[in-house]
Amino acid sequence: MVRRIGFVILTWNSEKCVPSCISSILSLDPQRVSGRIMVVDNGSSDGTLGCLEKYRERCKEGSPFPLSVHKLDRNYGTTVSRNIGIRTLLKDESLSFLCILDSDTEVNTDAMIQLTDRLLADKLCGIVGPRMRDRNGVVQQSGRNIPTLSEKVLKVLPVRSLQEKGREMEGNAAGSGKSWERVGYLLSACWVMRRELFSEVGLLDEKIFYAPEDVEYCIRCQKAGYSVQYCADAEILHEWQRLSRQKLFSEHNFEHIKGLAHLFWKYKYLFSTKRLERTFEGETNRV
Repeated sequence: MVRRIGFVILTWNSEKCVPSCISSILSLDPQRVSGRIMVVDNGSSDGTLGCLEKYRERCKEGSPFPLSVHKLDRNYGTTVSRNIGIRTLLKDESLSFLCILDSDTEVNTDAMIQLTDRLLADKLCGIVGPRMRDRNGVVQQSGRNIPTLSEKVLKVLPVRSLQEKGREMEGNAAGSGKSWERVGYLLSACWVMRRELFSEVGLLDEKIFYAPEDVEYCIRCQKAGYSVQYCADAEILHEWQRLSRQKLFSEHNFEHIKGLAHLFWKYKYLFSTKRLERTFEGETNRV
């Protein structure tokens, strides 16, 4: 069975990384995976648009992965832009799955098959994500517990022992040794979902500009009775840029703080997720 996957990719001054991302999709085995690529550009001012135009000319209708580009006049963040891509792909009824990708990722056929296999095997799995590492072999802590205010504060305090405590509170599915594990949320650098999930859970919360849109959506997914699962056996490359860690006082960090405030207010929690998690349906670990 050929897996029909729609890929949503955001770009913002991404000329150095997005060619590798798109090329990795075009290198997928067309006998096993086909679909469509939707790139939404957040007002890039470098050579990203020129690069995307070359791929668009190459990937026209009739190819295994036709590519479309939606150009925005400025940076609208992750939620508004991704929702544009998701809405566009949902119009193609031949697509069974959607994959949200960061532009600094590289996928492969085996990972895409394993992730979609998991969705087919477990109808109550809402979102599944792979193990992610960079070219140096460093594994990203991408499957985590739902964050609390305590964890976030500890991670930014200038005391190493407290920072370590904050990181411990995050959890680390990548280090559990399990092939599959249910997690509180997955970083949205690579999510794979069935198309039907959006009709039940909706789109991303556009009140969040940059982060933690991934936490919010995973919470909503679980409140709808679906699990969020991390797959250690499926692995992709992610040369993550850690934008929020480059400067303590930055626009990205400011938007992150605003997003966290919105998240805590919306779900009425701060220091503990126990009450929130009791609202999730089907808590039995099916992994």
